Amino acid sequence: MTKAGSDLDQMLDLAWVRSQFPSLESRINGQTAAFLDGPAGTQVPNQVIAAIQNYLMNSNANTHGTFLTSRRSDEMIANTRAAMADFFHCEACEVVFGQNMTTLTLALSRSIGRELGPGDEILLTTLDHDANFSPWKALEEKGVVIRVADIREEDCTLDLDDLKSKLNHRTRLVAVGYASNAVGTINPVGEITRLAHATGAMIFIDAVHYAPHGLIDVKELDCDFLVCSPYKFFGPHMGTLYGKREHLERLQPYKVRPSTDESPDRWETGTQAHELIAGVGAAIEYIAGVGRHSDRTAKTRREALAAAYRTTVAYERRLLAKLIEGLQTIPSVRIYGITDPKRFEERCSTVSLRMGDHSPKMIAESLAAQGIFTWEGNYYALNLTERLQVEQKGGMLRIGLVHYNTMEEVDRLLTALREFTSLN
Repeated sequence: MTKAGSDLDQMLDLAWVRSQFPSLESRINGQTAAFLDGPAGTQVPNQVIAAIQNYLMNSNANTHGTFLTSRRSDEMIANTRAAMADFFHCEACEVVFGQNMTTLTLALSRSIGRELGPGDEILLTTLDHDANFSPWKALEEKGVVIRVADIREEDCTLDLDDLKSKLNHRTRLVAVGYASNAVGTINPVGEITRLAHATGAMIFIDAVHYAPHGLIDVKELDCDFLVCSPYKFFGPHMGTLYGKREHLERLQPYKVRPSTDESPDRWETGTQAHELIAGVGAAIEYIAGVGRHSDRTAKTRREALAAAYRTTVAYERRLLAKLIEGLQTIPSVRIYGITDPKRFEERCSTVSLRMGDHSPKMIAESLAAQGIFTWEGNYYALNLTERLQVEQKGGMLRIGLVHYNTMEEVDRLLTALREFTSLN
């Protein structure tokens, strides 16, 4: 091992990280489970489980009441909103909680749709999860024109020239993913934001897949909206939305009459899942804890979050390099997306592939029997699998690495894939 690699391992302290996740001790057919399914939802650390339990035991009540548990609920939500604001790098009043990213996006698209009409245009991409496609495409019923930016098939990156050609003075909104949940491509969202704003359009960024793999900074991006899902970054099943204060105050959400007209609360329809919000706050504290564990000089929570991602991103790239190098030794494997290590800054540690004509589902089932958890199909990136002409063939096999995964798990996967090809 190189000195740089040794230093990095000391910074990450993988043993400590893995000790935080009780599910990593699970065993399947006598083997320790290898959770390589991060893009579908990461595992959760002990403190998230404890926070959810603690809320239900000691604070379970609706909000804005006069009694103790209600006041505790108000305080917990305010604290989590502040934590999420540190995660986004925004103001607490710009954080909205919701059932999931899809529901939040649908609600926001309905609200923005109130201001749109025939001839207005929305620009989408082929690379996106359908939750950042169908909610906007549904506005065609109002006469809105939907345009779609294509990809460069050879490396599954967004075709920026095509995107630029489809931006014009009629474009009202650009919706783009921060990173592809299927092939791992990281889009140049800062540049796309500048292009959108230059035409007078708003931009909506789906950061669900990017959130566990990189630090988010909405101030630096200057985006209008950004959404992510805590269950992708070690938290419970929920959605969170950043919206510029001016937009959250100006736009009109669909809501019930007695609910407040104050933002961001008026965007949070109905009673929220308070116990899950408590878990969200704990998930952010876990990531900050990784940062404090690797960089003792981090003072604020935001500084700790930045330190965490400096460490985990570097480690995930080492995992990714080992995975791709190993996959490239298996003759029947085709990897979709960037494979050049010199370009790993343009992708995260999510890899989709096909092995000849073998069914991705059959491969995933074979791996699952050995305690190796992967995903197969289209992962809701339907436009992409259709564009790559694999949808009718069962899609792709997806391997999603996060920072609690190990080099040994990558080795197990590669060995299992080699055995599969030799037997089939």
